[in-house]
Amino acid sequence: MNVTFSCPRCQQSGRVDFAATDHSLRCPNCEQELAIPAEALVDGELRRCLVCPSTDLFVRKDFPQRLGVGIVVVGFAISCFTWANYWLITTFVVLFATALLDLLLYITVGDALSCYRCAAIYRGCLGHEQHGAFNLETHERYRQQAARLAERGVVRQTPTAPR
Repeated sequence: MNVTFSCPRCQQSGRVDFAATDHSLRCPNCEQELAIPAEALVDGELRRCLVCPSTDLFVRKDFPQRLGVGIVVVGFAISCFTWANYWLITTFVVLFATALLDLLLYITVGDALSCYRCAAIYRGCLGHEQHGAFNLETHERYRQQAARLAERGVVRQTPTAPR
């Protein structure tokens, strides 16, 4: 399993490989070790976040969102240009090609688990079936909690924004 996380100590992003037999995560930047609770992995399946105490994880596509939006924007911009020049068939070809590319990427790209609280991303792990897709209500609950803590001056060790 591969884990991408923001270190609670140095706030730097790091990516480490993690085996089911490991008992801690080590930050590649500051070398701090994060202890892994015993209930985090059950029969090799991820049940909770290894970085923070959250049990709220969601399944997402392991694909950069900015690249996906960029593909759609470029397809839309090209189709606007072809539409403005009255190239009707070319416009629809561009739109359908963009949609087909999006569909192919959706089918071929694998899944990853992500934590609502600290935005840690887990690739190559078991246990996707136990976690649902992104839930805006759960995300908003964690975002509001972080905002209230920041308002009180309490510094939270982990970020809440998804990457």
